[in-house]
Amino acid sequence: MEITLVKTTKPKPKPDPEKLGFGRVFTDHMFIWDYSEGKGWHNPRIVPYGPLEMDPACAVLHYGQAVFEGMKAYKAPDGRILLFRPEQNMARLNRSNARLSIPQFDEELALQAIKQLVALERDWIPTAPGTALYIRPFIIATDNILGVRPSSSYKFIVILSPVGAYYEEGLNPVSIYVEPYYVRAVRGGTGFAKAAGNYAGSLLAQKNAQAKGYSQVLWLDGIERRYVEEVGAMNVFFNIGGELITPDLGDSILPGVTRDSILQLLRSWGVPTVERRLSVDEVFEAHAQGRLVEAFGCGTAAVVSPIGRLGYREQVIEISGGKIGELTQRLYDTLTGIQTGKLPDPFGWVVEIDI
Repeated sequence: MEITLVKTTKPKPKPDPEKLGFGRVFTDHMFIWDYSEGKGWHNPRIVPYGPLEMDPACAVLHYGQAVFEGMKAYKAPDGRILLFRPEQNMARLNRSNARLSIPQFDEELALQAIKQLVALERDWIPTAPGTALYIRPFIIATDNILGVRPSSSYKFIVILSPVGAYYEEGLNPVSIYVEPYYVRAVRGGTGFAKAAGNYAGSLLAQKNAQAKGYSQVLWLDGIERRYVEEVGAMNVFFNIGGELITPDLGDSILPGVTRDSILQLLRSWGVPTVERRLSVDEVFEAHAQGRLVEAFGCGTAAVVSPIGRLGYREQVIEISGGKIGELTQRLYDTLTGIQTGKLPDPFGWVVEIDI
């Protein structure tokens, strides 16, 4: 299937690399791929970035049948353009599709389209430390009919955005509020998928946490409200007595690409790692015993985000003296070094884009 290209006639000025923020500025082009029942996925194309025309009855606006991914492209010191484990993102997007009754797509063609789009927009890739070109693939239902059922038509779209740090704090430790009431996901739900509705449902708790002076929320399980699941939109790790513990995957936790990469790195370094249920009470008890060494969230957007303060009910604890932990720093330096081509890649994670 050929990917057609229509170039913009009105290129945008590039943003100030010192004032990027996250997801505020978008490049000149985007990818669109259509699906219709009986025809399948067809007409893949790269076109000038612009608004989508939607009918008020468009299914995604009413029933939330939408999934997305997050990836990054980096420019290495020698000028190579690099992606980090992109095949994992395509596979996860298809798993999300399966959960939301969206048709499966050809992962190789989708990745080819992303490579072509990034190569076209290579001048938009920032090179300052901590920056990257963020890649947002997403799929939306497009039937123009009211009725609760899977859509018979969809659009697969990819947009790009040059970005800086996800959190304003950058790599400085953030304050996290343990949410005692609201939950992100439950067993049997859509927590393992990158479904748009998962994030809409998290906004109120996040807003309430920010009103209390915290940056994000630590989510507990939806049944007992005891066990740690995710932090904000990221997976989470706790270093307790030199052992790195992260919640084991289930259908309420997103299987993060960064999470998996960190587990592989830690094991290659000989650091003890455990994937298991971890109660918030155990975390606070470990702190009281002086065994909670460090904690961090991880994901594509922030890569690694150290946790400096944790608040739960009436208790507030400081972790690692409110500073980034030694292992957290090493993980960040190693991951970003591999992603940007500054360090060797012994795992074969990096994919180079031909330009």
